Amino acid sequence: MADATVRPAVPADAPEIARLQLDTWRDAYASLLPPEVLASIDTGETEETWRKTIEQGPARVFVALEGDWLVGFVAAGPAPADETASADGSPAKDSAAVTLVSTLLVEPRWARRGHGGRLLAEAGRAMRAAGSSRGIAWVPEPDPVSLGFYRRAGWVADGTVRTLDAGGRPLREVRLTGTLRIELS
Repeated sequence: MADATVRPAVPADAPEIARLQLDTWRDAYASLLPPEVLASIDTGETEETWRKTIEQGPARVFVALEGDWLVGFVAAGPAPADETASADGSPAKDSAAVTLVSTLLVEPRWARRGHGGRLLAEAGRAMRAAGSSRGIAWVPEPDPVSLGFYRRAGWVADGTVRTLDAGGRPLREVRLTGTLRIELS
């Protein structure tokens, strides 16, 4: 394997992040999202959203590289209070210190090479430095690859679920929570 690194994203990474996101969703989520939803995602809008996020936040974005190839990315930042609330809507006592990992993707052809773990570890370091004590992520319930990844990182389902409208098709997500102190082996 070529050198594998993680670094903060820069605005010039936005086109490749958008491409990677759309290609990965179209591949990995083809069974979860209706084809018309995947086809309707605008590449230019996605790219602009990532550029603004990289420049302005509130999430921090990191990219994984293998040699010169951008192979994955993560976006993590302060979790909105409603994202940390329990299923009955009561606020989490530590909501001000919770990070939301809103997106963590590695292009499937680069999977199982440690990029996801390096991305989560780097995001965890940055968020701990910003005052966070734990992280959360919403993962589609029928996505065993992502669920397995977070479980291997020591994250657990906390019993909270939500159902999104995915183009007229319900998509159930489970909330996982865990440490931001990721130990790579």
